[in-house]
Amino acid sequence: MELLIEQILIYGLVIIFCLVIVFIYLRKQKKASKVVEEKIEKAKLEGLHEPVSLHPVINENSCIKTGACIVACPEMDILGIRKGKATTINASRCIGHGACFHACPTQAITLCIGTEKRGVELPHVNQNFETNIPGIFIAGELGGMGLIKNAVEQGKQAVDNITTLAKKSHQAEYDLLIVGAGPAGISASLTAKKHKLKFLTLEQDTLGGTVFTFPRSKIVMTSAMDLPLFGKVKLFETSKSELLDVWNKALDKNTIEIKENAKVEAIVSENGHFRIDTIGGENYTSKTILLSIGRRGTPRKLNIPGENTEKVAYRLLEPEDISGQDIIVVGGGDSAIESALLLADQNKVTLSYRKDVFQRIKPKNSEKIHEAIQKGLLDVRFNTNLISIDKKNVILTNGKENEKIDLKNDLVYIFAGGELPTQFLQKIGLEITKKYGEAILKH
Repeated sequence: MELLIEQILIYGLVIIFCLVIVFIYLRKQKKASKVVEEKIEKAKLEGLHEPVSLHPVINENSCIKTGACIVACPEMDILGIRKGKATTINASRCIGHGACFHACPTQAITLCIGTEKRGVELPHVNQNFETNIPGIFIAGELGGMGLIKNAVEQGKQAVDNITTLAKKSHQAEYDLLIVGAGPAGISASLTAKKHKLKFLTLEQDTLGGTVFTFPRSKIVMTSAMDLPLFGKVKLFETSKSELLDVWNKALDKNTIEIKENAKVEAIVSENGHFRIDTIGGENYTSKTILLSIGRRGTPRKLNIPGENTEKVAYRLLEPEDISGQDIIVVGGGDSAIESALLLADQNKVTLSYRKDVFQRIKPKNSEKIHEAIQKGLLDVRFNTNLISIDKKNVILTNGKENEKIDLKNDLVYIFAGGELPTQFLQKIGLEITKKYGEAILKH
């Protein structure tokens, strides 16, 4: 009898202990869920909850709340657990590296582009990266993959798919012509060399494409990438110059030359291959073409008086060489904020942004800009628009009060984004469609 009572007491204590553990766990989960809900509400107020590009979509029926996706994501508060299921928080900060997609043990995550409310224009490509025009392929940022690692992988995969077609008998000068020498174009060039294709790579500016236009000391967030004929490169935080140095080494090692300052004006199909015309008057023929140009195309202009003067620029290359100037930076994105912070070290900088709060900027940039504002390192003017540029001054208007603000000025930097090179693509004959939440990567 005593033994039975003792066993009942032991089992009872074990059950009570288990119930306490479950209670503590559920309470902890409820508290964590509440924190995530508060973060989501804050993200909605700051305009960060709605995704703007490639982003994860979670199937709640498949999610088992392991948290593997949250651990795998190197960004801050993109994903969280709410009511026992994974959910997006600051979705607009997602940069599409797909770490969450690969980490999920139940394949509950799909990477999509665009949403039901906000469509994203993309050229139509199939699973082999070929467009509606046979022989013309697209990889990298233009196809929706803006992250460096993803663009590098797409450039490699695209040329792997192109090789068989490119080697078929033809009368063209080249097997493959690559347009654009950004991450996808460099990777494509190395892969073309690996497959022993006769190829040429054209770049309208300089090696690196969009990356080259970053401010010199800008930190480029990336992850390990595998460069064909060079090997794995582990760069998690690096400067633009260091990244370009790696690419130059990879190209030099394989004796690959990029033809810079060669902007393509037209691509015409003729005699079973393509003729490529450049603005400089040079012409080339190729069996296949890979477009690895950026989505931004040309910088978006404000179309205001004085914008065509030499004091106006749309990119910042050498911030350390500029000092003692009255500068206005226009924009509220990462490029504008990073440039304003770099210039503020040696200049008097005013940052003009048309909205009342910064939206869709990286967490580190958010911290830095708010710290700079508190310390008075630069003058931030929210709800303002630049309406006129003169030789010695600029004029802003306050959106709420409609008052004019006259500021002394030496230099103007405009970061209003860029426009998709739609006209160029349509001239070629490529189909452009708007994606409303369409899956790009799914299991």
